[in-house]
Amino acid sequence: MSVRELVVLGTASQVPTRHRNHNGYLLRWDGEGILFDPGEGTQRQMLRAGVAAHDLNRICVTHFHGDHSLGLAGVIQRINLDGVPHEVTAHYPRSGQRFFDRLRYATAYRETVALTEAPVDADGPLAVTPGYTLEARRLSHPVESFGYRLLEPDGRRMLPDRLAAHGIEGPDVGRIQREGVLGGVPLEEVSEVRRGQRFAFVMDTRLCEGVYALAEGCDMLVVESTFLDEDEELAVEHGHLTAGQAARVARGAGVRHLVLTHFSQRYTDPAEFERQARAAGYDGDLTVAHDLLRVPLPKRR
Repeated sequence: MSVRELVVLGTASQVPTRHRNHNGYLLRWDGEGILFDPGEGTQRQMLRAGVAAHDLNRICVTHFHGDHSLGLAGVIQRINLDGVPHEVTAHYPRSGQRFFDRLRYATAYRETVALTEAPVDADGPLAVTPGYTLEARRLSHPVESFGYRLLEPDGRRMLPDRLAAHGIEGPDVGRIQREGVLGGVPLEEVSEVRRGQRFAFVMDTRLCEGVYALAEGCDMLVVESTFLDEDEELAVEHGHLTAGQAARVARGAGVRHLVLTHFSQRYTDPAEFERQARAAGYDGDLTVAHDLLRVPLPKRR
């Protein structure tokens, strides 16, 4: 059975707290696992969340600040220790190659796994698979940062009433799906477009074109909201978003499920992030993330 869900491993900004680990997010997308921004302690959080190294197919790093990347060393060594049998691909800003190299070879270990380095240096597609296209967009932060987005190919939804009107039933339904036409009846006559799901991951950034492009039409948007709205000047200065800014982006982009995360340690009431997001006009599904949370992607439209 295919599973599409977000497993939240850590939600802290800059430093871990007693209740929040450094960043770490695993997207389960059918049979694949994509690990985003493994901060310090990610390997232990994976254990607590029931995530194994064998679950990982890709690692996507938005930028090379420690709370988003210090866990790379442990995760990469665990992939090799456990002898993951499939290729694992790592995406990260090309400008941070020296940091990736240092983390990949931080200590001695035996390399047993094919880890493919696929650095990012421009907006656009990074990988195309039967199940999704992975894209990157440049963000606005004091160091180079990219957000990521998965787009499932559009499919088609069969319409029972139109099938019946043309006398198409049983094995013939599969035939028209495969062949595109049956007895002069085109597939378009008995089906409609089923839009593929979309997921976006947006970490440390000010408001910029990339944020809006990544969020557009997403079924789930995972986005940093380091600050509350009263500290917007600090957010702009340090290259971050507020809860209200993130919510307004989601509202304008038609996001179905908004996941807020990456919270500054200065705040003690997580509920205030939700209050400010609702005050900004976002009325879709909303999750204020906490460590070890599992969030299913919305069902297809």
